[in-house]
Amino acid sequence: MAYQTPITIKDAITRIQKRKFVLPSIQREFVWNPDQIEQLFDSLMREYPISTFLLWKVDKSRIQDFQFYEFLKDYHEKNATHNSKADLSADEDVIAILDGQQRLTSLYIALRGSYAKKIPYYRWDSPHAFPKRKLYLNLLRPAEEMEMEYDFQFLTSDEAKARDGYWWFEVGQILDFDDISKTMQFLMLQGLMDTSIYLVEQTSYALNTLTKLFNIIHQKGTLSYFQEEGEALDKVLQIFIRINSGGTKLSYSDLLLSVATAQWREKDAREEIHRFVDEINGIGDGFNFTKDFVLKSCLVLGDFNDVRFKVDNFTKKNMMHIEERWDVISDAIRNAITLIAGFGFNRDNLTSTNAVIPIAYYLMHNERDASFLSAGVYADDRKQIRHWLVRTLLKRVFSGTPDALYPTFRNLIKEHLGAFPLAQIIERYKGTNKTIVFTEDDIENLLEIEYGSSLAYSALTLLYPGLNLSVRYHQDHVHPQRFFTDHKLRSQGIDDPNEREAYRQRFNHLPNLQLLPASENTEKNGKMLQEWLNEKYPATYEQRDFMRQHLFPDEVSLTFDNFVAFYEARKALLKAHLSKQLGVTTDTKTQIEA
Repeated sequence: MAYQTPITIKDAITRIQKRKFVLPSIQREFVWNPDQIEQLFDSLMREYPISTFLLWKVDKSRIQDFQFYEFLKDYHEKNATHNSKADLSADEDVIAILDGQQRLTSLYIALRGSYAKKIPYYRWDSPHAFPKRKLYLNLLRPAEEMEMEYDFQFLTSDEAKARDGYWWFEVGQILDFDDISKTMQFLMLQGLMDTSIYLVEQTSYALNTLTKLFNIIHQKGTLSYFQEEGEALDKVLQIFIRINSGGTKLSYSDLLLSVATAQWREKDAREEIHRFVDEINGIGDGFNFTKDFVLKSCLVLGDFNDVRFKVDNFTKKNMMHIEERWDVISDAIRNAITLIAGFGFNRDNLTSTNAVIPIAYYLMHNERDASFLSAGVYADDRKQIRHWLVRTLLKRVFSGTPDALYPTFRNLIKEHLGAFPLAQIIERYKGTNKTIVFTEDDIENLLEIEYGSSLAYSALTLLYPGLNLSVRYHQDHVHPQRFFTDHKLRSQGIDDPNEREAYRQRFNHLPNLQLLPASENTEKNGKMLQEWLNEKYPATYEQRDFMRQHLFPDEVSLTFDNFVAFYEARKALLKAHLSKQLGVTTDTKTQIEA
C-alpha cells in the first residue's frame, strides 16, 4: 500500500462521473445529513484537513470477480437511498473506495446532485414532503453560526432567490469555470462588483470567496490517499474492517453485512437485504425495520447457538447456511410482520421491532405459511400471539439487550409445537426482570397512558378483545380534545378554576380514549359525545350496544358538564377489564393463570 500524489476535487468528481471511482459491495450506504455536508465544505474553504482516503485498485482482469456500485448523486430520503449497481467493462482498471465514501459522496451530491430530506410534520406520502435542494454559498457575508465561517446551505430554487443580505451561488456551477478569470467574469455579469448596489466590503467578500472556492475545487490537491493494489478479497475485507471498526464510522451490523455480502455465493446479500428491508417497511401502514433487525433475525431463525453481533458468528459456514435458508427465513419474517400489521401495528406503535423475531421463529418452526394470517383454524393461535405481543410491548421486555431471550423462546416453541406457548412464556419469566406478569400497580400505570403515546394503541387493544382486524382503527378522545382549552371550558360553563384543572388533568388519559373505525372517527370530527351518539345511533338499543362495546359506565350522564364523574366511573370499569384481561387479582396483586 503506497501513499499517492493528492488529487483535486474536480478530478475526483470527473472520475466518479466516468465510473473510474466506484464502491465495493462491502461498503455501507450513504448516511450523512445536509449539516455534515455543509460543514465539510466549510472545512475545505478554511483549509482544514479532511482525513486521508483509502483506495483499492482493481485490475481490469478481475473486475468481473467482484460487485461494484455507483456513487449516489441525487439523494432522496424516501425514493433514492440505495446505490445502483455499476455496469463496468473489463477494458480499464477501476478504483474502489475503501475509506472515504461518505466524504466523496457528499462532494458529488453537493457539486453534481441534490439532497431531498423529509420536512417535519408532513406525511411521508405527501408530494410536498421532500423538496429537492442543492448546495448554495452566500457570496455577500460570512455565516452567522459560530461554528461556521462560510455560509453554505442546502436550499430549494425558490429559497435561493432570497436577496436580502444574501446572494446564493449554486456551488456546483464552479465546476463549469475552466479558469480562475471566469470567477471575476461571473461576478461582473451578475452585478456583484457594482459598488452602487453593494458595499465595497460585500464586493470584496464575493470576489475573495468565489476565487477561493475555485482554487479549492480546481487547483488545490485536497484529496490525499493511500492505494492498495492487492486483489485478494480476504485481505481487502480485513483492511476494510480494520479501518472501520474503531470509533463510530460504521455500526457493527454494517461491518457484518459487509462480511455477509462478501461470502454469499448465489445471491447478492446487499441487494437481497436492502430490498427486503424496503419491502417489509412497506407492509400495512409502514414500519421502521432496519438491516440490524434482519441480520439478528437470520441468526435467531438460523438456530445458531450464539445470536450476538460479532464477527465469529458471521463465518463462511454460517453465511452459507443463512443463504441456503434465506427464502424460508424471509418468508417467516414477512408473514410475521404482515400478521402484526393486521393487528393494527405500524411504525408509530410498534415500540420494539425485536419483538417480531420470536413470532417469525414460531411461524417458521411450525411451518405456518401465509394461510396462517387468515385461516379460521388458526384464530385462537393468532389471538395468543397478539396477547403476547401486547404484554411484551407494554412491559418493555425487549428494551436493553435482549439476546439472552431468543434461545429460551426458541426452546419453548420447540417444546410446545402446534400452538404459541403464551402460558409457558408467562410462567418461565415470572419473577424476573423480563416478566410479562402484570400487577395492580401496572394497571394503574396503564390507565395513565396518554393519547399519542407509542404504548396507547397496545393498551387500547386490550379493551377490545373482539377487535375486527380487517378494519383500520384510530385513537379517539371520547370527549373531544378541542373542548378542553381554558377558553372552551369557560364557554361550556366550567367557571371554577379547580374544576377546569380537573378536566385538563384527565382528558388526555386512557379513560377518555377509545378505538374507533377510521370512518367513524372522521364522522365524529370533534363533536360533543352525546350529540354524536344521538346522530350516529338514534335508537336507544344502538347507543347501549356502543356504550357496552366501549366500556362506558351505565347510568352516568355523557354530557360534557359531567365529564369528571364519567371519567372516574369509566376508569373503574377499565381497571376491572384490564385486570381480567391481564390476569391480575386485586386482593393479592399477583398473576393468575392466563
